Amino acid sequence: MSDELTKLTAAELAQLIGARKVSPVEVMEAHLSRAGELNPRLNAIVTFAPDALERAREAEQLVMRGEASGALHGVPVTVKDTIETAGLRTTSGSLLRANYIPPRDASSVRRLKRAGAIVFGKTNVSEMALTYESDNLVFGRTNNPHDLSRTPGGSSGGEAAAVSACLSPFGLGSDLAGSIRIPAHFCGIMGLKPTAGLIPIDGHFPACEGAFALGASVGPMARSVNDLELMFDALNTADEEDKDIIRFWEVDGRRTEWRSLKNVRVAWYADDGVAPVTEETRRAIEGAARALVEAGCVVVNERPPGVEQGFALWLKLFQGATADYVRRVYRNRETEAGAAARAVMRTNAEFRQSDYYSAMNERNHLLSALVGWMRTTPLVVAPVGSVSAFEHGTRKVFIDNGNEQTAPRGEAVNIFRAFSPSQAFNVFGLPVIVVPVLRDSGGLPVGVQLVGRPYDEKLLFRAARVVEEAFGGWQPPDARALSLNGDDEL
Repeated sequence: MSDELTKLTAAELAQLIGARKVSPVEVMEAHLSRAGELNPRLNAIVTFAPDALERAREAEQLVMRGEASGALHGVPVTVKDTIETAGLRTTSGSLLRANYIPPRDASSVRRLKRAGAIVFGKTNVSEMALTYESDNLVFGRTNNPHDLSRTPGGSSGGEAAAVSACLSPFGLGSDLAGSIRIPAHFCGIMGLKPTAGLIPIDGHFPACEGAFALGASVGPMARSVNDLELMFDALNTADEEDKDIIRFWEVDGRRTEWRSLKNVRVAWYADDGVAPVTEETRRAIEGAARALVEAGCVVVNERPPGVEQGFALWLKLFQGATADYVRRVYRNRETEAGAAARAVMRTNAEFRQSDYYSAMNERNHLLSALVGWMRTTPLVVAPVGSVSAFEHGTRKVFIDNGNEQTAPRGEAVNIFRAFSPSQAFNVFGLPVIVVPVLRDSGGLPVGVQLVGRPYDEKLLFRAARVVEEAFGGWQPPDARALSLNGDDEL
């Protein structure tokens, strides 16, 4: 029974708990047992909450009294180790914070708890959320459950690995350069980067303030679109403890209620003008586009305006600010910096106010054109990046783009540029869902981005369900990938 419980979605668990068909204690014990079995191979969950079972027993008592607290009552959840959790160690993968225990929850965590979720673990990240791997001097590296020799991505890689391997039903990540979406793509799960500014991002380290607030988001990661929406609704519900939320958009009170996808115009593209993609990536995008055609959408092959400038603008807006921030945090403690932080500190990048304002003007001009274009094309299908999950320590990927003039291994692309399609939508602050579509020739998941207009998350959920249904959504990692005995599925 315990194995069966860990394979259920969060929505299914919540329903069973509410109907008193299963106890929150049983659900928690099942996930702790699962983590005990598989986490040593994955290193996905790096800190376990010592009071998880106590919280589950309290949740059980509330259910028995008919006092369940919310839509997620009694459901376990994991939280990325950059997001503060009261009384539970939060390191951000940095030796500077190796023993840091926050005094309070981030607003996002508080909202999940208010909905009844029980935080039972923190998941691994790259040092200070700096790279597309989840490896640091505090906890070491996390492995991809589909292939232990490969990364689950970063910086929310531990979260993606935990959810994909059923250690956790769903979890909370964060995203400034694809940090939710790339791990979701690598591990074959769903991930949502909400509209920038929609969900409070206080209690995050590195702090998402100043320049970073423009493109950073916290959001859900799960094995089903229904779970993404369930968690999103909890995250998007304020209470008296929440401060006023600064929004970067004027919300149109006449926003369309998306009752159907019929005749919705959708654009898809595989070439962002920055990084080439594999043929399997192109096939995934075309497949998602066909599924939307079958759902009644009007689908065209067209690249949205401004997308090709997204990568360069990301560097102008955030690279210097990141370097300055890391240097400031590690000042006089440089010996405690890991490889990721040292690499950032060695760059020539620095924040210059005049350059930032110039980039902001360029970004705002392009954003205006993009949002105007999206009035008639409210949905976009795009690649997450050039490739599927790469081997640990990879610095460049080689993409066969069909050009006979390139080297036999294809075009060499550095890892950061390879995910320019993700970074562009941080620059523009748009909501994005990643949905798995197919497996590549090595058996690794390949996902696609579904991009919407500001605050149009509900349209994304509707479209993501179409793609999920067409291609089967999350598929469990092969047991052999984790060196389990026999051929039993995860």
